[in-house]
Amino acid sequence: MKSKIVGVFFALLLVSCKVNKNVKNDLNYMQNIEKVAIESSAKNSGSTIQHGDQLVILITAKDMDVVKPFNQNYSSSEVIQTNNIAGGNTPNQGVISISGPTYIVDTNGDIDFPLLGKINTTDKDLTSLKEEIRDRMTQFVVNPTVNIRLANFKVTVLGEVNRQGDYTISNGRATILNALGMAGDLTMYGKREDVLVIRTENGQITHGKINLHDANLINSPYYNLKQGDAIIVSSNNTKDITAKQNPNTGLILTGISIAVTAVAVVVSLFNKK
Repeated sequence: MKSKIVGVFFALLLVSCKVNKNVKNDLNYMQNIEKVAIESSAKNSGSTIQHGDQLVILITAKDMDVVKPFNQNYSSSEVIQTNNIAGGNTPNQGVISISGPTYIVDTNGDIDFPLLGKINTTDKDLTSLKEEIRDRMTQFVVNPTVNIRLANFKVTVLGEVNRQGDYTISNGRATILNALGMAGDLTMYGKREDVLVIRTENGQITHGKINLHDANLINSPYYNLKQGDAIIVSSNNTKDITAKQNPNTGLILTGISIAVTAVAVVVSLFNKK
């Protein structure tokens, strides 16, 4: 009798250890990073400017009086606050200030810039637009500096993460790892091998899957995020099984373990007599 009880106890212990090991392996990201040839992802990193984008453009130079006409209707007190870390759930954490005149991209992809007139942004990212404005300004200003930020670059993270919500990224550049980090990482129930990214660009909706275990995710077109991307983390089998179980299962198993241990102790004492 004693040997059977002890056998059951150790069987439960081994099963517990095996489950913990499997869970630990499932939580590891980019497990094969040493074997992956990382390609340049620069071609996918720049998000093209879209209709409705809010561009904060501030022109500076050694003599700020010279560039005042290009910063019309702007004072240094105008500040746009964006939440770069905590999303909509904790608005006071990680706030970044972006200052400068704001231009809304119209339905034709144009912005109306002081003195330079209409500038078309179609198929351009922030870097190419910055270079164009700087080149056009050299006829008026010596060595101008053009600062551009996208005030409403947002991505949405939903599902099995610790902080769901919308996240604003001030510099217009972020990877899926950045966004998941802002959302507090996946919960232990998040399905790391099947993260969905839904993208709307130029009126077209596309989607792709990311496997966080596989370092090849760095070469995916969905690794670098774009304006309006939605990241959805589904639940794994453990969450599904847990949802179907009796909520008191953990307490029951604990009780059984205690009972088995108690019986083993009693039997041991009885045999000594």
